[in-house]
Amino acid sequence: MPRVTITVPDKVAQPYRFQLDRKVVTLGRGSDNDIAIDCGSVSVRHAEMCRVEGGYELRDLGSTNGTKQDGVRRDVIPLRSGLNVKLGDVNFDFSLSEEELEVIGREKPMEESPIVREPEIELTEPSDAPPKRRPAAAPAAATSGGMGFASILVFLILAAAAFFAGLSVRYQKETGGSLWEAMQSKNAAPAKPAPAETPDEP
Repeated sequence: MPRVTITVPDKVAQPYRFQLDRKVVTLGRGSDNDIAIDCGSVSVRHAEMCRVEGGYELRDLGSTNGTKQDGVRRDVIPLRSGLNVKLGDVNFDFSLSEEELEVIGREKPMEESPIVREPEIELTEPSDAPPKRRPAAAPAAATSGGMGFASILVFLILAAAAFFAGLSVRYQKETGGSLWEAMQSKNAAPAKPAPAETPDEP
């Protein structure tokens, strides 16, 4: 049978036992509780132990001084064998026998295994042949030829612009003029052809 030991400060510890089939055990200062605790730090209806699948839970019922585990106030505390809890200033110790631990252990639901999504299967072979897995898609940059050509074209344009800018700076340093203006004037005023020589008359 599960054992609960209540220890009020400056008083002798008082153990209680009950059957595993007991669904709820109430605790508090009031005499109508299953476990009545004679201490001013405990509320009239302080907490209750509830039977759940795989064991018990201790639930605070809105008490004034709270139900604490390791100094932290909690509304619900899952109970395990050997656990010590405080109801106000009162020690609450919970323990189970080996047989009870075995019974409760069988009640614990198995954790569901995760669902893993596998790669899609392409069914191009006959139904009796093992299915082929679809290969992973290649990165977009490697398969997109248009994007590769556009990148090369942009690079060449930028390289040509940088080369012309370098030539302009060098021309200006050497001549003091603008390379662009020199090219425009050369194209605007083509050299006039020399007049054709006429043969001397006798």
